[in-house]
Amino acid sequence: MRAGEPVHHDPEGIYQVLSALESPCYVLRQNNRTGVTQGCPAPGEGTLLAAAGALPPGRLGAAAFLRRHGLRLPYMAGAMAGGIAGTRLVTALSRAGCLAAFGAAGLPAERIDAALGRLRHELGEAPFACNLIHTPMAPRLERACVDLCLRHGVRWVEASAFVQLTPELVRYRLTGLRPDPVTGVRAEHRVIAKVSREETAHLFLRPAPEPLVAELLAQGRITAEQAALAASVPMADALTAEADSGGHTDRRPLAVLVPALVRLRDLARRDQRGGTELHVGAAGGIGSPQAVAAAFALGADYVVTGSVNQAAVEADTSPAVKRLLARSGIADCVMAPAADMFEQGVQVQVLGRGSMFPAHAARLYRLYREYDSLDALPAADRRTLEERVLRRPLAEVWQETAAYLRDHHPGQLARAEREPRHRMALVFRWYLAMTSRWAIAGEPARAADWQIWCGPAMGAFNLWTAGTALAAPEHRPAGEIAGRLLRGAAYRIRLGQLRAAGVRIPAACAEYRLPPADGSTDRGAQPGSAPTVSRIS
Repeated sequence: MRAGEPVHHDPEGIYQVLSALESPCYVLRQNNRTGVTQGCPAPGEGTLLAAAGALPPGRLGAAAFLRRHGLRLPYMAGAMAGGIAGTRLVTALSRAGCLAAFGAAGLPAERIDAALGRLRHELGEAPFACNLIHTPMAPRLERACVDLCLRHGVRWVEASAFVQLTPELVRYRLTGLRPDPVTGVRAEHRVIAKVSREETAHLFLRPAPEPLVAELLAQGRITAEQAALAASVPMADALTAEADSGGHTDRRPLAVLVPALVRLRDLARRDQRGGTELHVGAAGGIGSPQAVAAAFALGADYVVTGSVNQAAVEADTSPAVKRLLARSGIADCVMAPAADMFEQGVQVQVLGRGSMFPAHAARLYRLYREYDSLDALPAADRRTLEERVLRRPLAEVWQETAAYLRDHHPGQLARAEREPRHRMALVFRWYLAMTSRWAIAGEPARAADWQIWCGPAMGAFNLWTAGTALAAPEHRPAGEIAGRLLRGAAYRIRLGQLRAAGVRIPAACAEYRLPPADGSTDRGAQPGSAPTVSRIS
């Protein structure tokens, strides 16, 4: 044993050894007592019963993922639309050794331009990503976002909501291809794709479709060299398995989705010719150390958080929304009609507690299904909409909507003038779009209508942090959230290793401790017994 290394038998000492994740720990028996120490016992100093190696958070997941993306931690913060995942959040997590995606979806090009310029200025060559969301009804938005990413030298995009590959996504990927003397090709533009279905995963596991490559080459948007290299790399560097998340979600079980994508990835590796190594991440429901540890046990190379970051200090949403999120439970999320795909009946997961938005949105969709136009609405329903939901005359809402469409989407305006039912949908979508903006701005007059995208991970995080220094949103820095979740997961994995060797863990040491609300070192050990050995494998 290292000179001066004590053997701990009391619960507090045991916890201190077990939680020192940067050092190994050893369980040994001395003089008929079982204890733990950080030093390996020398011959004659006791009987070694079990051991667990050092497990700092940076050793979780795949080391190759960290090398590929220049990270210290296998942790990513997914984009939150409307700039909620703003420059402060992205900067804080990048400096903490994580990857974070700027929430560009729903923002005008001017704001995206300014944000990417600021991130490049503040972070230099440090990693950060920009969200690229599939917008089939407005492909020009994808093009504008890709143009800005290329202008500012953004080397990572988080591709979300793609059900098919588009010219702009392919252009981003291919314009970053370079010959490499070792692997044959180097992909400098990294794509991390959020997927929830196997058929979508297949799109990203394969090279870019030849027709799209040929089209881009013919348009002069990629070079002949890039077109030739396209067949050597898959469309993505990583797939994020998006399970039960906030916002748009298929609510897939994480325990089903991650292994399925890992299997697809492993099968794709057999035919892979380029030097890009594919990785799989886990997202949706990641709000506790148990969930993080489970994700890695399922085969994830990295984890992705979303909802928990919306209540972080650096998140660009209103303090009042953060307080609502910090009080939510795991059963406080509901599904409601989505603004961007309202007519198709697509839903998003939102916070139901403290908001009338889910009920109001459901009313709008019911009316859309039952009536052909605004003029066909019964008088009672029109009165309810104008007085309780929109709080404005329907005609006034349409005038505002039409003015916006005239400047930005004239084709949609022309269609609305021909189709009364489409006009009704656009009026209803005005409400759905405004409710998220009111929430971000913390508009007090419309607090009952706030649309807050949220998944059950938020409730899980609140349950874990209750009564600790992280309970209040003003004490939740994004880097602290990441570090605590990963350390808690590593601690649980260490306990699992010892339990597998037959070690019984005292109840006082069964959970990773967060700093208490009073600011002392930790919650303190509770009475318990020293570890005993029930069996040795």
